Amino acid sequence: MQGRLHKILAHCGVGSRRECEKLIEQGRVQVNGSVVSKPGTTVDGTKDELVVDGERVKPEEQVYYLLNKPRGYICTSKDEQGRPRAVDLIKDGKRRVYAVGRLDADSEGLILITNDGELANVICHPRYQVDKTYKLTVNHAVAPDQIERIEHGVWLAEGKTSPAHVRKVQRRGTRTEVTVTVWEGRNRELRRIFGKVGLRVVHLERVAVGPLKTDGLPVGRYRKLTPQELEFVRERLAKGWKPGPVPVPPKPAGYKEPRPRRGRGRPRDRAGAGAGNRPAPRRSPHASSSPQR
Repeated sequence: MQGRLHKILAHCGVGSRRECEKLIEQGRVQVNGSVVSKPGTTVDGTKDELVVDGERVKPEEQVYYLLNKPRGYICTSKDEQGRPRAVDLIKDGKRRVYAVGRLDADSEGLILITNDGELANVICHPRYQVDKTYKLTVNHAVAPDQIERIEHGVWLAEGKTSPAHVRKVQRRGTRTEVTVTVWEGRNRELRRIFGKVGLRVVHLERVAVGPLKTDGLPVGRYRKLTPQELEFVRERLAKGWKPGPVPVPPKPAGYKEPRPRRGRGRPRDRAGAGAGNRPAPRRSPHASSSPQR
């Protein structure tokens, strides 16, 4: 198995390709006894001796699990707080596996568990536009103008979100269930998007990633991916699939895209003033120099 060092390490189950790149750049990887700091170095995974943090690694059998993650579990590989991890639910003591993509502790639903860095890249990288579908429950009724803003993108601190598709809106008493499909994977993205239009997400469940679905899989249980499901990802890798433009819903007549206010969405400092958003208030020359109590 020949290839670039960071890809070979991903096949060894060390981590995702990005994680392996960082390990290499930090000087924690040796090839045949010598430290290598360039991720693009070509190696042979079956002949060269690869060592990460003093431990020899080699390509291992790749495994793929679909987990219906319950609430309260996090998707990171390590946690200093000792919180339960999604990978702890997978009974595979022979291999080092990790979760693909983000799904915060307050959310539940589909998460992929694997030791295949290539698959992780296809699922997570925005260029592949693998659609991710969620069922959300929000705190009250959803107005048409709120749906329009969500579908055409809202402004977050990192910039404007990509278009989303709101497929279904159903009222449930004082709350509303919404089905949404997105292509990005920013941190707590949907909660922040709905918050920008004045809606609070009280429950979030991921029900599909591409053709993969949690249908019939109880919360907290997992299963292996079928050959047909794996073919979906491998086909895109083999063909070097490149996405077309993201389909954007047509804008209604008279629709005006809201523009972000200056400084909105930036972090605030401890004093409470916007971090670089506005100048500090001028102090009156007649104000007392003693602090107010």
